[in-house]
Amino acid sequence: MEIENVQELRLLVECARGGSLSAAAVELQITPAAASALLKRLEARLGVRLAERSTRALRLTPAGEQLRDYAQRVLELLAEGVAQLSEGGAAPGRAGSAAAALRGRIRVSGSSDLTRRVLLPLLDDFLARHPGVELQLQVGDSLLDVVRDQVDLALRYGELADSGLVARQLWIGRRLLVAAPDYLKRRGWPRHPHELDGHECLRFKIGNRLEREWVFWPRGAPQGAPLVVAVKGQRSADDGSIAHQWALEGKGLSYKSELDVRDSLASGALVEVLPDWVGRPMPLHAVLPSQRFLPLRLRALVDHLAQGLAAPSPAPPQALAARGRGRRLSFTP
Repeated sequence: MEIENVQELRLLVECARGGSLSAAAVELQITPAAASALLKRLEARLGVRLAERSTRALRLTPAGEQLRDYAQRVLELLAEGVAQLSEGGAAPGRAGSAAAALRGRIRVSGSSDLTRRVLLPLLDDFLARHPGVELQLQVGDSLLDVVRDQVDLALRYGELADSGLVARQLWIGRRLLVAAPDYLKRRGWPRHPHELDGHECLRFKIGNRLEREWVFWPRGAPQGAPLVVAVKGQRSADDGSIAHQWALEGKGLSYKSELDVRDSLASGALVEVLPDWVGRPMPLHAVLPSQRFLPLRLRALVDHLAQGLAAPSPAPPQALAARGRGRRLSFTP
């Protein structure tokens, strides 16, 4: 079984995008009858049904969706290669031209706080360096299906479940308990996780589930048995950036990834509340649909993000003075 020509791949991608053979025919500049015949020949040769047809619409079968995902990436790689050749990217003696010729679309998904406070400057810098790249950014704390939702790159916190996806770890760190100095002045400074009872704990959803417990380890023994503390409060949200903003406004305590709050810690707008304790491990991964069909622009973006996340923000004197003691977590990209 094999694909005989690029037109077959384009047909499958356009059928999925337009939802009908007639829409695909328009994009391919052929007649609907020719599009139908092309699809039938492809199905007959592969021995599998790729689409369910009705008089007005077309829907890919699971087999069709699987092949469409690969077809789309093959077409993108082909377009990238042609673009680099047209700009001299493969010419001898021009090693830097391939990077300059990066072009094409990258669909990126990231959580709200991470994207707004950390990723946006890095993405802006990447686009400035590569004007031929188009970015489609999907922001939210609900997890997208990388394959089904056609995401090229998903930035995800936490340990990853086993799957057929490809992941690269970009950053290592943990969650910290933070608050604004004004909140601590009004409500008091908890010195132990058990003292969180009675405090306003700003909670948010992770993976569509609202947190009801926060987990801590003694800083000197982060691999031992955790201390699990039930938390509650007047405010909760389905967006982590809102919990961060509430903390900045002195509304309560927030349990956030150090990466999300490191600039707020560096400025002194937030301080670490329990310097002798650390929270749940929160490594950040770049999750990719496949390693076999990975465009150069996507490889370049992942490398760029890894380099950008490598630079830590120093702990400010005012933050150290506010808590009187403690250490910032170090991390390795």
